Amino acid sequence: MKAIGIYQYKATDSSDCFVEFDLEKPQPKAKDLLIKVKAVSVNPVDYKVRASVKEKLDQPRILGWDAAGIVEQVGSDVSLFKPGDEVYYAGNIALSGSNSQYQLVDERIVGRKPVSLSFEAAAALPLTTLTAWEGLFERLGIDSNKTNKNAASKLLIIGGAGGVGSIAIQIAKQVADLQVIATASRLESIEWCKKMGADFTINHQQPFKTELAAIDILEVDYILCCNDTEQHWQNMADVIKPQGKICSIVETKNPLNLNLLQWKSVTFAWEFMYTKPLYETEDIQSQHDLLDRVSKLIDQQILQSTMTENLGALSAISLAKAHARLESGQTIGKLVLSEIES
Repeated sequence: MKAIGIYQYKATDSSDCFVEFDLEKPQPKAKDLLIKVKAVSVNPVDYKVRASVKEKLDQPRILGWDAAGIVEQVGSDVSLFKPGDEVYYAGNIALSGSNSQYQLVDERIVGRKPVSLSFEAAAALPLTTLTAWEGLFERLGIDSNKTNKNAASKLLIIGGAGGVGSIAIQIAKQVADLQVIATASRLESIEWCKKMGADFTINHQQPFKTELAAIDILEVDYILCCNDTEQHWQNMADVIKPQGKICSIVETKNPLNLNLLQWKSVTFAWEFMYTKPLYETEDIQSQHDLLDRVSKLIDQQILQSTMTENLGALSAISLAKAHARLESGQTIGKLVLSEIES
């Protein structure tokens, strides 16, 4: 099968940033699904893993952990899927990624692709949807149903126009009925956040307290940080409600000063959607269940895909272009690539 990978970190403008190569098609075992990859999307985790490969590898590493495809073969212990099923998934960051023609994925972290979406539109969803859903409902402890408490609660999403922010706005508004404030600084990102369902937007380049006061909001009950935790740490401490909750998905270079949250008794949590597949936690199959639930919400037109652009067939050139776009920090929604051409 054909695959695209890296031997070592190279800048996206290098001719050998990515390499195309051939390897044997893997065989499924136990709970594995062998999936024919039909489309992939790119995420910041892709270029972060690429940047971490300092020494040259003996064999190229396949990146990419967001895809949609068709089940071709199943392992001996598979019970949730059969050959021919259309699926979408984020996979396991410790294993080979989706930038290839075929991929092995544990069935417990795979969902049924929304019938109403193309493979490309579906591939835009898994990683960000799992991150947003777990961040909101598991880490922040928000009720995943519409309740009176939710309707009276305010959620601030930092980085509303990005991949996670785009689907988090939808889930928070359409599934949980929260009051949603998203941060955005450009006209096009502001418009996108409102299209996704945000009630208000504020500029994250300005003090949050001042920005919120301008829309008559003094504090928020919850914060989901999807952009530069360190940069916004003081701002988050300033506007979070006493006994409020903050969840971040963005790692830091330096330690955070948790003392800023002490007097308000604020809860802080990390969300990393690969925790469950990495450690095979007892609730690993919750990711399968969640993706299936979201698939139905998509087909019911309650949620929508966050795909904004298809960069064409997956190749070394198109993948480098996608990484460059992500590294610019200016993307809105999700960039996707169609399957590798045979």
